[in-house]
Amino acid sequence: MDDTSGHDHGHSHSHGVSTDADRRWLGIALGLIAAFMAAEVIVGVLAHSLALISDAAHMLTDAASIVLALIAIRLAARPAKGLYTYGLKRVEILSAQANGITLLLLAVWFVYEGIKRLINPPDVEGPLVLITALVGIVVNIAAAWCISRANRTSLNVEGAFQHILNDLYAFIGTAIAGAIVWLTGFARADAIAALVVAALMAKAGWSLVRDSGRIFLEAAPAHLDPDRIGTRLVAIPQVSQVHDLHVWTITSGQPSLSAHVLVDDNADCHALRSDIETVLHDEFDLEHTTLQIDHLSDADAHKADLHCAEPHGPIHRA
Repeated sequence: MDDTSGHDHGHSHSHGVSTDADRRWLGIALGLIAAFMAAEVIVGVLAHSLALISDAAHMLTDAASIVLALIAIRLAARPAKGLYTYGLKRVEILSAQANGITLLLLAVWFVYEGIKRLINPPDVEGPLVLITALVGIVVNIAAAWCISRANRTSLNVEGAFQHILNDLYAFIGTAIAGAIVWLTGFARADAIAALVVAALMAKAGWSLVRDSGRIFLEAAPAHLDPDRIGTRLVAIPQVSQVHDLHVWTITSGQPSLSAHVLVDDNADCHALRSDIETVLHDEFDLEHTTLQIDHLSDADAHKADLHCAEPHGPIHRA
């Protein structure tokens, strides 16, 4: 039997080296968002604009999402030790899921308030809304650019980016609504803009919750098909069978695989292990692998001695 693990070879290019840069860009974006948010709350109250107030609330969650992302990056960078054999890398996925849930909750609230204001629209100061929204567009473009410079392969960073991007869309909608109110007096445009923003929030929030949920449920990454991988492995000469094949994601950009591989009795286990790892790396970009390699006759004898049941999951045979 040959049991071997490959641990994070080459993963530092997306998690270790870029950590300081990610923190710097996220910190700049946080400063921009926090400064403008405070001003927008005041203007939104003075202008009686739900669109502006909803934008300000969204910016509060933007700031919170960036703070959460910064904390997650720091925790995920800690080395694995003790009971946490993978370290705290999945804190980043918790952060992404929290960002998605807050987007969904905000969407529900904005839909409720938007419908109320469609029925009974308040007076809205169109020019004030328009000017504030135009400034908000500039601020959010700058913040989105900063976060785009960070490592967006991280679902954690992507969660913060989606918050900022949706806020940019919100300000565009608010600016249009402010112009309509100013030029036509149609006050319901403000509530309609809030409903459009809510729809965008729901879409982005669901995407984050879905993707983070796949990781927590140990689902195979969307771009990796376990059946295809198993079929490819048994096509390697002298590989007889592959079972107990599992593919999952530790954290963003770190897919992992484990499998029990049975090989011909005259095969060199060490050489075949190297061949399998090469295929997994070159064809599927899998670097963190745990392979148990047994000769076919040894595995059958061992199973008989222990009265073992059949392996779990699909069995791939040559």
